[in-house]
Amino acid sequence: MPQLSNIVLKDGAATPVDHTFKPRAISGGIASLVESTGVPIGEKTITIGTSTTTVGRRKMTLRVQVPVVQDVTVNGVSKPTAVRIGYADISFAFDGTSGTQERKDLLAFTANLLKDTQVLAVVNDLESLY
Repeated sequence: MPQLSNIVLKDGAATPVDHTFKPRAISGGIASLVESTGVPIGEKTITIGTSTTTVGRRKMTLRVQVPVVQDVTVNGVSKPTAVRIGYADISFAFDGTSGTQERKDLLAFTANLLKDTQVLAVVNDLESLY
């Protein structure tokens, strides 16, 4: 069982920059990691959860939340405000009899799918498939 530790991910900039997500907490089987800016409302967050369903499937859920924060002035008082949040949710579910290679294959297919040109066009450019 791996110990929760920092996760470093590159962003999507023309010259990618590393972002370090540091462990925040583990609660109810869900681990959270954040890239802190010092203002909690602006923290980029990753959560990783594991559970077992009522029919015995092992389920893993990954979530990334990326807020866009702007200073908003109300009655002369300026404060940082999350004006929108982007989310990505990925879940995996396996039967209790699944083998390691099955799980490795599904993870590899999913990771490679996220690099596919069609998927990139849909997500990055908001294009539709025809």
